[in-house]
Amino acid sequence: MENLPRCAPAGDYCPSSTDTPWRLLAQGARDTLPMIIGAIPFGLLFGALAVGAGLSVWQALGMSLLVFAGAAQFIAVGLLGAGAGVAVIVLTTLIVNARHALYSASLQPVIKHLALPWRMGLAFGLTDECYAVMLRRLEQGELGEHGHWYFAGTVLAMFSSWQLCSLLGALFGQALPNVNQWGLEFALVASFIGILLPMLKHKPQWLAALVAGGVAVLTRHWPYNTGLLLATAAGIACGVLFEMRSTAKEPS
Repeated sequence: MENLPRCAPAGDYCPSSTDTPWRLLAQGARDTLPMIIGAIPFGLLFGALAVGAGLSVWQALGMSLLVFAGAAQFIAVGLLGAGAGVAVIVLTTLIVNARHALYSASLQPVIKHLALPWRMGLAFGLTDECYAVMLRRLEQGELGEHGHWYFAGTVLAMFSSWQLCSLLGALFGQALPNVNQWGLEFALVASFIGILLPMLKHKPQWLAALVAGGVAVLTRHWPYNTGLLLATAAGIACGVLFEMRSTAKEPS
């Protein structure tokens, strides 16, 4: 994201002296609330499914605390329930979470000046929801000197709510009828689509999304979700090539 938007006179947000760390932290948490509302049922269902797959309440909560990646957690629980080995679970979740490397790369201008502990903490807490909130906020202008506190606010809000929902689901989720038949797979896909669509504003982005989605569907039967890697690479390549070609055609 070398071309992160800068302050402009057209009404874009510009950092001011009133943007203290604590204020930005609170703003980040506030802007994450809509994402939290959407994630609540998934946190509850994860806790219920984890216990149903044979994990204890504390093991389920431990997975949320240490992994903190909803899609990967659901996949890991499903593989555990199917009796998959540790190597298969680790490899599959690693592939599914490979997208986070792209998230981190695009947010690098915001965190590159930070000390290692800050960067490690924010990297650990970077989820799809937090990334969407950050992108929306950066479209309004640069965050300024203390912008990483806004990032921290999104992470803390999402992390704490996910832990609470996972715990409640693990404690009380088994009282819900037929949890395994709730069509969770489609619900997860729908939530990702809901996060993605508002970000698609230009032709290269739409092309990248369509190509990646098409390749992902065609390779859905590949072992350990390795098709996701090909889909990601294909989407990025097509989007970048289209943008380069469009730029080359523009009059100088």
